[in-house]
Amino acid sequence: MWRYAAVLPLRSGERPVGLGEGATPMHEVPALARELGIARLWVKDEGLNPTASFKARGMSAAVTRAKALGVPGFVVPTAGNAGAALAAYGAAAGIPVRVYAPASTPPPILATIRALGADLQLVDGHIGDAGRQSRAFAAERGFFDVSTLREPYRIEGKKTMGLELAEQLGWTLPTHVIYPTGGGTGLIGMWKVFREMRDGGWLARDVRMPRMVVAQADGCAPMVRAFRERADRATPWEDPQTLASGLRVPGPLGDRLILRALYESQGDAASVSEQAIREGTMRLSLASGVDAAPEGGCALAVLELLVRAGRIAADAEVVLFNTGSGASYRF
Repeated sequence: MWRYAAVLPLRSGERPVGLGEGATPMHEVPALARELGIARLWVKDEGLNPTASFKARGMSAAVTRAKALGVPGFVVPTAGNAGAALAAYGAAAGIPVRVYAPASTPPPILATIRALGADLQLVDGHIGDAGRQSRAFAAERGFFDVSTLREPYRIEGKKTMGLELAEQLGWTLPTHVIYPTGGGTGLIGMWKVFREMRDGGWLARDVRMPRMVVAQADGCAPMVRAFRERADRATPWEDPQTLASGLRVPGPLGDRLILRALYESQGDAASVSEQAIREGTMRLSLASGVDAAPEGGCALAVLELLVRAGRIAADAEVVLFNTGSGASYRF
């Protein structure tokens, strides 16, 4: 992703903390597009990043900047993938890492965090509970808190998904982006960079901006509820439950920015059942060859729901994000 250094927070002559993140493939799946009843469909496979998720992009940018600023250590609450990514980039930078994760996090992800040398603390409850402990530790020990949207640089790394998407489509944009949304930094970052590309001349001034679509689980859908109510912020979800651990975020700190992106792009938001997520995950893998995570399966199920409801038209050209690897969930 650092080939985009000109639009990333990197000083002249500074070397980023990188592990080969970015440049993930985008697969067109015409047979699945026909089944769904849309014109074109691509799957952007973020599971091929280091530590098997899109979180590598944000942590590469955040750790690069924090290392330059001389932080003594990092701490983060996580639903799983962010902790694994921070453990990896902290190790690459030679800076200690503490991770607070719900005990219900998939064991393969916890094993990755441990293997990369982070101090892993398991928490009873959800990521919000982990966040409270993480912030207390940061205040006590002086470690830098890289929680979602508590520093500006993870967004900068995540926005490179939008840069790549445009580059892979020949500097055009799709009509819709379907994004499985927990904390929402990926969606926020992409909406930010689409406008930066237009304003900076990377795209035509009259380019059609994509409609941004939030995909969530019925068991944890704060952004869907807020969007349906046309609110400007989300109310935290009560008792969040879903097998897609990355979506188990009851109160996203970036709720206002997510909603702003949806309203400005004339986008949409929907949630689906656990059964639909399971079926969507298998269907996505079989149709594309991508080792889909449940979050990607959720995105596919939401896409199908919106097409059937007439909320996505037959001439749509859609990019769907698989944000992690299915292997991380098998145990």
